[in-house]
Amino acid sequence: MNKLVSVVLGVALIGTAAACGDTAAPDAETSPVATSSTTTTAAPAPPPKPAGPLTGAQYQAQLTKLDQQLATDVRGLTGAKSADNLADAMDTLAESLNSTAAELALLKVQPNIAAAHRTLQTRLRAAAASLTGPQSDNVDTNAKCGGVVYTSQTVQRKLTADLTGAIAPLGRFGLKFGTTLPDVGPAPTGQRPSNGDVLVRSGARGSGRLQVTNGTAEDVAVSIVTDGKPPTAPHLMVYVQARKTATINRIGGKYHVYFKSGTDWNPQRRQFSAGCTFSKFDDGFGRNEGWKIDLQPTALGNASTSDVDAF
Repeated sequence: MNKLVSVVLGVALIGTAAACGDTAAPDAETSPVATSSTTTTAAPAPPPKPAGPLTGAQYQAQLTKLDQQLATDVRGLTGAKSADNLADAMDTLAESLNSTAAELALLKVQPNIAAAHRTLQTRLRAAAASLTGPQSDNVDTNAKCGGVVYTSQTVQRKLTADLTGAIAPLGRFGLKFGTTLPDVGPAPTGQRPSNGDVLVRSGARGSGRLQVTNGTAEDVAVSIVTDGKPPTAPHLMVYVQARKTATINRIGGKYHVYFKSGTDWNPQRRQFSAGCTFSKFDDGFGRNEGWKIDLQPTALGNASTSDVDAF
């Protein structure tokens, strides 16, 4: 039996004077006496004027001090054990980067390095903004995709890239900054499976058949999960590239269809590493039946889907 099922996806797949008078009443032995006391508050001292212009050695000493101040917060990225840890570390580091830029702004430097000095402040603020922008919003999702370590390394690479444009100009004057920045190496090379690649197959085979058309702009991994089993233990997992169709044969028993999408496939984790979504068809599929499903929103769809936890 062949049935045509079109899908309506729930989400796109893809902060005085105090005077007191005390007058004693006159009597035979005393004369009237008036007393008063006044308390004044000293005016605050003006902020110290920036020192300088600094010599090259003095400026380098300031850069080294600020570099070391950042080191602890940079280590917070590498030591994160969860998405929450990583998000907190990013917020803390962003505050430190902005504080460092503010401290640099108080320094008076030699005219020949003024441009590089300003560039460093600009790049520090840009790096801080990056840590608290969309990248921060996606930490939880991406950690569920590629894992906390992968996500942390991505953040670290972005931090280094944001500051490289300021480190090089300083280097032309023999100045060093960023010596405590992490070096996690290049991003891993993408390993995109071929369309229709079977990534997992286990359990008894049957005569069930499923044709999957991926009408979206992102690759998906489709999991055939035997009735009663969790999606982390699929009977079959097949990779379907964007805008392509794949057929899954010899499916055994009744099953449910789960699918996940994203970018940067990790073959060891069998997960996308970023931009992930996780969904399932609400209805199950019968044993030894043939089905066609289209992973594309359509007004004519007759099979609903729901978002699910990462698997």
